[in-house]
Amino acid sequence: MKPIDFSELEKKLAYKFRNKHFIFEALCHRSFANEQFDPDLRDNELFEFLGDAVLNLVIAHMLMQYYPELEEGGLSRLRSSLVNESQLAGVSRTLDLGSYIQLGKGEIQSNGGGKKSILADTFEAVIAAVYLDGGFDAAFNISERHFSSLLRNIVDSDANNDYKSLLQELVQETHRITPRYTVIQESGPDHDKTFRVQLNVLKLLTEGTGKSKKRAEQDAARKALDLLKSDAKS
Repeated sequence: MKPIDFSELEKKLAYKFRNKHFIFEALCHRSFANEQFDPDLRDNELFEFLGDAVLNLVIAHMLMQYYPELEEGGLSRLRSSLVNESQLAGVSRTLDLGSYIQLGKGEIQSNGGGKKSILADTFEAVIAAVYLDGGFDAAFNISERHFSSLLRNIVDSDANNDYKSLLQELVQETHRITPRYTVIQESGPDHDKTFRVQLNVLKLLTEGTGKSKKRAEQDAARKALDLLKSDAKS
């Protein structure tokens, strides 16, 4: 089998493998392995399994660092929004992984290197390869480099403002009013601001903090929901 030059991929990953076998196995799709007459050749499915676990741990760690104000349910939803086929395939495309995946003839003909499922699985396998070759810190650094911007953006998208949506639905259904959010403080330099927001709803005043107005509003909405639930129980 012809040796493969992974040097360009290593540059994109900003990681140099000590043991090239790990990255080769990570890029070996089942369709390719099945066409070879090599009983020792393994496809990347075990690496996908390990990489999924490593990536979920890394993203969970990052989320707890970035968003300490969120509770378990919110953190789990955000992790699911990041570690899914579409997001992983997108990261794979930034690395041009499709050009390096070893595919069988059938998958090559059907553009397997461009399929979301294959790209996503292969990225997980590559994370496993880095983990096995360089340990958790190496896998963490690569994951953080590629997911930190996604992580910051996704929490500010409307789809993830769960507490605000829940609160608005609740008060509009029962009282036909709209919660009012007011920024009461901005602190810190322009590139690292912290916002304090006050929420006024149903004679309740809560305050939320966050690295963006939307995150601060969500924090305030969460506190208001907690108070409303407490009142309902008493």
